[in-house]
Amino acid sequence: MKTVSDALLAHPFFAGLNEDYVRLIAGCGENTVFKPDQVIATEGDDANEFYILRKGRVAIQIHAAPTGTALLQTLDGGDILGWSWLFPPYRWSTEAKAIQQVHAIRLDGKCLRAKCDRDPAMGYELMKRFSQIMVQRLEATRLRMLDLYGKAEHS
Repeated sequence: MKTVSDALLAHPFFAGLNEDYVRLIAGCGENTVFKPDQVIATEGDDANEFYILRKGRVAIQIHAAPTGTALLQTLDGGDILGWSWLFPPYRWSTEAKAIQQVHAIRLDGKCLRAKCDRDPAMGYELMKRFSQIMVQRLEATRLRMLDLYGKAEHS
């Protein structure tokens, strides 16, 4: 098994990032495994971590009364799960559930926030990368909502 540092250095999210930063980030990480149907994150719970998915598949969903649970997106190996660790009040806005066994690197958000506070340049680099993910996910969610509820009328 690769070290956390090696796995992060090989991941596209960290491509081009200063290797010293990647090693600092890796110090906040650990390998983890989730079983099929295991809940990784619960909507409303504290969000003090995020995950680099190495293998497996994760459903991102929300609970919407009265219809129940709505699938927003499916993430696969190579994707990043979670950005709520970046923004107060640090709460998960969705539920994440393993669809199949998931191998991931769990990164401690509190540890990483402290390192970013000490090195704002590293924090800025991470923020730029997470901003790209957030834009992609918001667009995917918008398209998913159009699929579920019909195309918006043009005026």
